[in-house]
Amino acid sequence: MNLSNSFFEQLVKAYANDLFRYAFWLSKDRDVAEDLVQETFSRAWKSIDKLNDEKAAKAWLITILRRENARRFEKYQPELVDVETELMAGNVQYEPEEKLEKQGLYQAILSLEPKFKEPLILQIQWGFNGEEIAEQLGLKLATVNTRLFRARQQLKKMLAQPERIQRSDRVTLK
Repeated sequence: MNLSNSFFEQLVKAYANDLFRYAFWLSKDRDVAEDLVQETFSRAWKSIDKLNDEKAAKAWLITILRRENARRFEKYQPELVDVETELMAGNVQYEPEEKLEKQGLYQAILSLEPKFKEPLILQIQWGFNGEEIAEQLGLKLATVNTRLFRARQQLKKMLAQPERIQRSDRVTLK
């Protein structure tokens, strides 16, 4: 086993779970998230020798994942679903209260515009600071800080009115 194999294994162990969580936030689908992470590591393996700074590995992997996610939409064709089945699956009235609260927060974050959602997820989930987020998204630091502030303000407003979030998820069947 050579040095690059060992280093790559360390990357997988260190970042696989975090990459999955980020991919899930982007895709909102477990299977797609798993595919994104697998493809991310596949592309990372092919170009591991291009990674010059081990400290930049986290940002490098996120960049690969974001690009993989963008590739999904190059040939995107919407999937047709059975409306009645989807309505029945969306009924959350019998779930535990804690799960509902988490789902409410999750739904609130997902309902943010992408320009607010993505920097917030990079900060909360990955622990990136403003400068790192700005670099990842190709934005100015001031823009990132403004978007983070607005995202938090929007979340506070939504969470102060939980009926606003839950109403959009509930469908009453008679």
